[in-house]
Amino acid sequence: MHPSHHLKPEWVKTIRKTAPLAEQAGMLHPDQLKLIYEQGWFKFLVPEVYSGLQLALPDMVRLEESLAWANGSLGWVVTLCSGAGWFGGFLSPKIAPALFANPHLCLAGSGASTGTATIVDGGYIINGHWKYASGVHHATHLTANCIIKNGDETVLDKQGNPLILPFIFDRKDVILLSAWKFMGMMGTGSDAYEVHNLFVEKDRCFKIDPEYTVIDAPLYKYPFLQLAEATLAANISGLAVHFTDLCVPIFAEKTSGKKLSAAQKAIMSQSLSSLTHELNTSRAEFYQAVDASWQGCLVGNATSLDLVSGTSRKLAKAARECVDQLYPYCGLQAANPDTEMNQVWRDLHTASQHSLLTFN
Repeated sequence: MHPSHHLKPEWVKTIRKTAPLAEQAGMLHPDQLKLIYEQGWFKFLVPEVYSGLQLALPDMVRLEESLAWANGSLGWVVTLCSGAGWFGGFLSPKIAPALFANPHLCLAGSGASTGTATIVDGGYIINGHWKYASGVHHATHLTANCIIKNGDETVLDKQGNPLILPFIFDRKDVILLSAWKFMGMMGTGSDAYEVHNLFVEKDRCFKIDPEYTVIDAPLYKYPFLQLAEATLAANISGLAVHFTDLCVPIFAEKTSGKKLSAAQKAIMSQSLSSLTHELNTSRAEFYQAVDASWQGCLVGNATSLDLVSGTSRKLAKAARECVDQLYPYCGLQAANPDTEMNQVWRDLHTASQHSLLTFN
């Protein structure tokens, strides 16, 4: 099914009309944010008890692909920030209700363990610097992974490795730093942040583990790795579908003109048809795996997890190859940074650099 099926045309119009302005500003446009807040897209995975949508995983993944199809930066920010909302299933009930009640809730953060949390009476002292926090300029709170310290000693887990736990901070306690200087995803504002000698209480620390969930629902027992893989793959897929959509009128114009030979026209038409088919085949396999894993989760044990991981990587690869093989036929407008096609190309080749889907 085409990603446009899940979005109202007026939503897409608003998102795409303001996309160039978001790129210029280095963060989502106010009209885009207004739509996100109205539709509750930052609360895709927030528990219902905290006024969240608590969407079923297959529904959420399809919506995220659709939003990435509408615009790469918006889709990415919604995916990463709503993904952090999933932590609501593990946060202390003492702080979660007030935190998630904010109508402009947005949780940004980083999965890198580039901070330390030193144990003190009643909590921890946090120090650290984290890069690439998508949506950080709109964040009400930020999350970060920290290596746990007891004095000068690093605390070890049961396997003898440094113990790493996530924390949640208030936006007012975090320093933002300009750091996102890449060719694509320019509207995500994925800048860096840091904290210095910040005291946080114990309930600001949580564990992402089904054994520690505080919300008894299948969504919060689904493995985090496959959730992350699937949502990132869906974004890359949405960008590739957007690119193929933009190819259709360009290819139609070129193949109806007189500049190309009959053989060249046939190559272009066949390439668009076959590559679009291959992309959609990978999409279908991916969603079949996601749906199957979710059905297993609903009855107590997520299944097909290896398939989710495998088809996520296969889809990301198919998306990159589809776009790269069609790109040379699109002419100089594909290389013009002021065009929508170039924006999609830049966004896809930036988003697909995420290390989670790099290796088979």
